Order: sequence, then structure tokens, then C-alpha cells
Amino acid sequence: MKRGKNYQESVKLVDKARLYDGDEALGLVCQASKAKFDETVEVHIRLGVDSRHADQQVRGAVVLPNGTGKTVRTLVFAKGDKAKAAQEAGSDYVGAEDLVAKIQNENWFDYDVIIATPDMMGVIGRLGKILGPKGLMPNPKAGTVTMDVAKAVAEAKAGKIEYRLDKTNIIHCPIGKVSFGQEKLAENFDTLLGAIIKAKPAAAKGQYIKSCVVASTMGPGVKINSQKLGG
Repeated sequence: MKRGKNYQESVKLVDKARLYDGDEALGLVCQASKAKFDETVEVHIRLGVDSRHADQQVRGAVVLPNGTGKTVRTLVFAKGDKAKAAQEAGSDYVGAEDLVAKIQNENWFDYDVIIATPDMMGVIGRLGKILGPKGLMPNPKAGTVTMDVAKAVAEAKAGKIEYRLDKTNIIHCPIGKVSFGQEKLAENFDTLLGAIIKAKPAAAKGQYIKSCVVASTMGPGVKINSQKLGG
């Protein structure tokens, strides 16, 4: 695969054989960003667990102190007072069966996070095959199935992200934009890492954090020394 000129220049800045400290790695990611848009910075963490076993699942959500740099659109499924609370909290969309029908009939996806009160989950269950593959299904572990919809909307807007293992035992998460700079990205990274370490399953044996790579949307990956990350 032939890479562009900018990418080839960025690669020269990174020593692929080296494991960097977290702050240094994030500084390099910012330095290596050559795109004409504000690239998203993502972290990819391989864990020493087996996601095929229920007692080794790692999933949760955390509010990043500096947000994600992205405008988050929320959809809340609620009725009555809870629907009113969601509207007052600034949710982009609020509804019930009407929005279920809109998603089913129009393949409607103009939102980033779905929040629901527990009593609405029976209705939303019909959308499992549509929302599940896109990672949009509300989940109590992520704090998106809750009676406190106003708080959930505020957190989503403030930069709450969900982390979860994929089938290859890796967690992929955005931690901000290149424009944040090293310091703010490091604060977000430390917050996410702390949450993942706290969520370590009791059944996990051996080294928990196997590897960690940070990269911008168009830039090269920078490896972080996982031995220094704890867990």
C-alpha cells in the first residue's frame, strides 16, 4: 500500500522499535499530524483478558475532563416528566414509540448517543438488530439506561465516552483532537486508563495491559510502554 507524502514525513518522526512514555507519545502524535483538518486522537489498548468469557468482559463509560472535541447529538427515549427533563437538559431529540418507528422506517441515524429510561427498554428492544451493530443500544453499564436522563444528557454533551472490548480483546477510544495539545490529551488519556484499570475483572490473570498505541486519524501509531501504565 502506497502512503502519501505527509504520512511518510510523519513516520520519520516515530521510532517504531521504541516504547514511549505516555506524555511523549501524545506529543509525537500532535507533532506528526499533517492533515488539513483537526484530527481525532485515538488510543488502542490490548488487554490480557479473553472477551469470550462473561467474567472477563471490560466495559464502562467515563467523562473525559477535556471532552472529545466533538459535538455530541443525543436521543432520549422517555415519557412524561422524564421526557421534559431531557428536553430541558438540551437533548437534541426526545420521544418514545414515534422515534422507534422513525428509526425502523427511515433508517434514521442523526444522533451519536441514545439514552433511555428503564421502562422504555421493552420498546427499544425491537431496534436491537439495527442499533446493536452500530454500538448505539442503551446499556446500564454505560450509564445510558437511567432514570436520571438529565444527568446522562449533560455527561454525554460534556465528553462521556464508552469503552468496551472488541472480539480481539482491544479497546478503541477517542481521547480528543490534535488541537487539544499534549497536556489536555494526557489528562484525557490518564482518565480513560484509570477507568479501564479500575474495571479489571477479578478473573484476569497475568499482565492486564498488554500493549497500548496512540494515533491521530491520518498519522502513524506511536507505541506506549505498557509496563509503566499499571494494571
